[in-house]
Amino acid sequence: DPTKVDRSGAYIVRQAAKSVVANGMARRALVQVSYAIGVPEPLSVFVDTYGTGLIPDKDILKIVKENFDFRPGMMTINLDLKRGGGRFLKTAAYGHFGRDDPDFTWEVVKPLKWEKPQA
Repeated sequence: DPTKVDRSGAYIVRQAAKSVVANGMARRALVQVSYAIGVPEPLSVFVDTYGTGLIPDKDILKIVKENFDFRPGMMTINLDLKRGGGRFLKTAAYGHFGRDDPDFTWEVVKPLKWEKPQA
């Protein structure tokens, strides 16, 4: 059920973390989000680059918040989670993450706007 934040939240933070790395902000990234029942905005969003960030984690967090909408309804829309076609059946074998399948919209890297620090 894509309206449940335990699944859709995992998808959006996967996309956010992959995007942070793919856009060259860090070599490694963890994005966490937490929710409360009945509250549309997340209680918290957290970013940790394990010291691999080219800019401070707090700046990456700001960029992530500007580029991703973590509200449950918007995650469903932005990741097209209500589209049919049996794509969730595919997750039963080999899991939800780390696959190049066009049905897995959460694996698509999003271009992020940011300025790389001068060397």
